[in-house]
Amino acid sequence: MQTMYFQCPRGIKNRLLPCLLLAILGSPMGVLAQELDEDTNEKEWKEISLQIPLAPKAENLVAFYQSGNQSFALDTKSLSVGKDGTIRYTLVSTSSTGAKNISYEGLRCETGEKKLYAFGRADGTWSRSRRNQWDAISSTDFNKQHITLALEYFCEGKTIAGKAEQIVGRMARNQPMKSY
Repeated sequence: MQTMYFQCPRGIKNRLLPCLLLAILGSPMGVLAQELDEDTNEKEWKEISLQIPLAPKAENLVAFYQSGNQSFALDTKSLSVGKDGTIRYTLVSTSSTGAKNISYEGLRCETGEKKLYAFGRADGTWSRSRRNQWDAISSTDFNKQHITLALEYFCEGKTIAGKAEQIVGRMARNQPMKSY
């Protein structure tokens, strides 16, 4: 970083504040502030490209939440922690009558958000979701499976609670980090 010297223009010598502001903006501190701001903008979050996993198999499912007549399980083979800070996983919801819903989803601890990427079909293929946005995870709505994953297995505050293997291990042992 080079040192810059500033001299107030003649017309504003009697106006101290404008002169000081110009001096600061032209000074090394002003340049440093601009560089820090540019670094912050460059580190803006960007989602990595999506790799949809194979359809889940019954032997890889770990149950983690029961809600009335609905039970939820996670496919341990699909769970991954991306370089973008997103935990991706396949969720299997089964009703008491045996109806299944399969979805491939993402969860971000840093922002407390979830995203639906695709729906599983009976033949093992996927149908991509038309909705391409992140939604806040809520503990007040009827779908508490996401808050359960976040608080009990995936997140410690705003950070991811370990690597994929550690998360899968906690789930397989039915060992939540904390209850709410």
